[in-house]
Amino acid sequence: MAVHKSAEKRMRQNEARRMRNRHVKTGIKTMIKRVREAVQAKDKAKAQAALAQVTPLVDKAVGKGVLHWRTGARKISRLTRLVNTLGAKS
Repeated sequence: MAVHKSAEKRMRQNEARRMRNRHVKTGIKTMIKRVREAVQAKDKAKAQAALAQVTPLVDKAVGKGVLHWRTGARKISRLTRLVNTLGAKS
């Protein structure tokens, strides 16, 4: 347990940041799931719309430091490739 005042403040700050980061990451995971479900259902329009929604969320999380930039790029790249597979089969 923290003894110094500064350590107590640091604990409060860390907890607030952890909760904020968790909220952002959970939202991103939910949006990724929507993209995958749309691709599974072979609904190209819905998949593209969901991809258009998740891309700025990931970019914003990268900008805020919630995600590493390579992780963000990898997620966007994989989702884009997945959505593009719908166009190739049509």
